[in-house]
Amino acid sequence: MLAQLSNFASGIGLLSITWEEGGMIILAGILIYLAIAKKVEPLLLLPIGFGMLIANMPLNTLMDPPGNGTPAGLMWYIYQGIDLAIFPPLIFLGIGAMTDFAPLIANPITILLGAGAQAGIFTSFLGAMWLGFSPEQAGSIGIIGGADGPTAVYLTSQLAPEILGPVAVAAHSYMALVPVIQPPVAKLLTTEEERKIKMPEMRKVAQVEKILFPVVITIIVGLIIPQALPLVGMLMLGNLMRESGVVKRLADAAANEIANVVTIFLALAVGASASAATFFRFEFLSILFLGLAAFAVSTAAGIILAKIFNRFFMRGTLNPLIGGAGVSAVPQAARVAQGLGREADPSNFLLMHAMGPNVAGVIGSAVAAGVLLSLLG
Repeated sequence: MLAQLSNFASGIGLLSITWEEGGMIILAGILIYLAIAKKVEPLLLLPIGFGMLIANMPLNTLMDPPGNGTPAGLMWYIYQGIDLAIFPPLIFLGIGAMTDFAPLIANPITILLGAGAQAGIFTSFLGAMWLGFSPEQAGSIGIIGGADGPTAVYLTSQLAPEILGPVAVAAHSYMALVPVIQPPVAKLLTTEEERKIKMPEMRKVAQVEKILFPVVITIIVGLIIPQALPLVGMLMLGNLMRESGVVKRLADAAANEIANVVTIFLALAVGASASAATFFRFEFLSILFLGLAAFAVSTAAGIILAKIFNRFFMRGTLNPLIGGAGVSAVPQAARVAQGLGREADPSNFLLMHAMGPNVAGVIGSAVAAGVLLSLLG
């Protein structure tokens, strides 16, 4: 009887919980609180927080791999969607089906703004190397500067899965904090007169241009950086389904049912991968700091590049605020540019102009991930 009681007691999680597990449970509660009470990226932080909660319960076997005839834990099977690089491309399929690339097509110079706003990725890569991270880990940390959660998950799962939890949480947190991080950077780098610049009305984009765009981009990326095709190719497939007008059911499914289901599984798996052993280390604080620096540098680079274009090529008709939207946090970054422009001049309307570099940033971050994968993978 005593042996049975001892076995029963050893199976009670409350008697076996460590302080690290307790800390992770508290962190999970904070993420769930932010998602529900503060509405901070709830579609992502809620399932991430809950995945973190259940995976850090003491004595749980949710992430245990299979072995000796024993099946794996539930979350281990779901995590294979990340490990095999399935979930992030499917998320990009949904993003493509929801995205209108017309502002980018109407003003092609915004492609360069989206590319320039990826500078933070590579500066933080160097910073991470300086702090002692491996090249693979440094590339995974740097991609946070692209402000694209699925891209960060995709690259980190391929290069440095051991830091996937901290990178994913940092990437999604900074996406949610776009309205907090970007305005001080934008105001520091622009004058009030620059923020008041009203941009000319965009030309109307023909439907044939919208249909050709995803095909042409896929060919270009496939020929130059094939490692980026899993993300860019699925992004463009979703957009082609949207713009073709002949597969509305498929486009709607990609933008809704598929995107929603995959978001649940992706976020749950990310949360479940966030173990106490990974988080309660100095490296996690370093990842948070480097991710913030990457995001700020990317914002600044986009704005500075826009200022250069405005002065030397656009004859004062390009509002530099839209350069900050070159990070791929869609549409939060474009809304920040719109808000700052209206703050300077209530009659200013920058949202559609800012969407050009904003959607270009989605492509740019995926291409940057492909470059890093080709160099480090």
